[in-house]
Amino acid sequence: MTTFKSQLRNDLTAAIKERDELRSATLRMTLAAITTEEVAGKAARELSDDEVRKVITREAKKRREAAEAFDKGGRPAQAERERAEGEVLAGYLPAQLSDEELNGLVAEAVAQARADGAEGPRAMGAVMKIVNPKVAGRAEGGRVAAAVKKALA
Repeated sequence: MTTFKSQLRNDLTAAIKERDELRSATLRMTLAAITTEEVAGKAARELSDDEVRKVITREAKKRREAAEAFDKGGRPAQAERERAEGEVLAGYLPAQLSDEELNGLVAEAVAQARADGAEGPRAMGAVMKIVNPKVAGRAEGGRVAAAVKKALA
């Protein structure tokens, strides 16, 4: 078992003992998503720590989107619950890049892409290829794409 997955299991056990319903329910859903990912495909396999983080990132994104949907639907109690679950999951993810840090990385990538001969809005793919490995897990794809579009405009 990966160290990250075992940490989640240990935290789940602690949350159950502390009778922390929100934390235990969130960790149960996350571990279920990890297990689903492990058995998906033709053969069951063990996920690496990076793959487990990707599953947690995906689950956190689901919580954000669900909170927005509940807000639009006029259900503030459910929206607050989804945000609280998202906060629990955020504790297991690397710190997100600030806008200034992201814009700095994008500016470097744009300069590098221009040095390689890519110009204008068509350089978006080249810049994204340079930026994505640098921001992996620390910034959402949509946020990165918006920053790149802004820098290329």
